[in-house]
Amino acid sequence: MAAAAFVGDSRLFAFDYALRLLRVLLLLALWREILGPDGETAGYTIAAVLTYTLIGEVFAEQLSARTELTQTFWEGTFLNRLLQPVGIVGIFVAEMVGRWLFSLAIFSLPLLLLAPLLGVDPRPVDPAAGALFLVSLVLSVSVGVAIDFIFGGVTVALEAPVWLIDYIRGAVAAVLSGAVLPLALLPWGLGAVFDLLPFAATVSTPLRIYVGTGEALPLMLVQLAWSIVLWPLALWIWAANRERVVGYGG
Repeated sequence: MAAAAFVGDSRLFAFDYALRLLRVLLLLALWREILGPDGETAGYTIAAVLTYTLIGEVFAEQLSARTELTQTFWEGTFLNRLLQPVGIVGIFVAEMVGRWLFSLAIFSLPLLLLAPLLGVDPRPVDPAAGALFLVSLVLSVSVGVAIDFIFGGVTVALEAPVWLIDYIRGAVAAVLSGAVLPLALLPWGLGAVFDLLPFAATVSTPLRIYVGTGEALPLMLVQLAWSIVLWPLALWIWAANRERVVGYGG
């Protein structure tokens, strides 16, 4: 149902994908202009940066896992989720995965096939890195969904405007996660600091493993640690605040 909702709920879904394609084309062109044909910086070759950028867009929704939680606050439909015979986390995760299925088929797979025409090698640095990337991606989703529920719970606890918290989260994540550019390219050694934060565990870590610019095991252990820390916090916040969602009409 969630996969089919793209067509039924939004007539402009194709326009959204066109904007995503335009963004990745602009980023690829920008990196080529900055680094040049043989450029290398902070351990990243131009080929690695291009692959990082393209794979980051192919798996953008998984790397920045977001449920419909805040959307249901705004629409006043949160109560409907509570009435369904599935756990509160399970129902939102199921809807999220359903949306992914449509996007993977319509956008991600075609972008992968288009990669050689864009001058980008979409393959991981080696087969082992590809396998470890998939494991890291699962941990990334776990951390991302935990962060999503924590921000949702904080929104309810503070009785703050839904979209204000959402915009703040998006701005912070864009800088700290490595979604815009590899964290190692940030000045003043900030990348080494941000690598230890949970936002980096969602985007930077899987992509670094994919392109071979980081040790997979230590990076994945950090992901696992954040997942272990954040989920109890997320569940505690919801246990303390879920009844207050009525203030949003849901």
